[in-house]
Amino acid sequence: MCYSIYLSTNSDQDLSAENCDLVSFSKEPVPEPYRSLLKFPHQWLVGSKSMCSCTFRHLYSVELGFGEPVDWYEEGGDEIAATLSFIKVIRRISELDFQVDCIDIWEGTGRADIIETSVNLNDIADDQFRFFENHHFVFEGSVIQD
Repeated sequence: MCYSIYLSTNSDQDLSAENCDLVSFSKEPVPEPYRSLLKFPHQWLVGSKSMCSCTFRHLYSVELGFGEPVDWYEEGGDEIAATLSFIKVIRRISELDFQVDCIDIWEGTGRADIIETSVNLNDIADDQFRFFENHHFVFEGSVIQD
């Protein structure tokens, strides 16, 4: 079992140009039922160093919300760095006035179990972003964080 992250945007930018050791964007077909949840025509699989989407910051539940890494909740350095790389790509796309969304799915999750969540980029810093399992993130705002 593992995570899959699928991203869509209305930008025709080749996101594979952003690939590095910790995060990759590939034009693999998004399987149904998830394809129809994504809002935009250019769709990407977001991979991590583990070849799936597992090596990112993930939480099962949204109760803790977005937040910086903390000592009492162990997260690996690669997970933190990969998530930072991902959110910086999202900000660059948004700053160019394109739209973007993504879905973080635990393998085998049904469409009805995916919850849509708006993420205002003006309200969170890069190091606060993390994925919530089985959530569809719709990104808004475009403030660049240092």
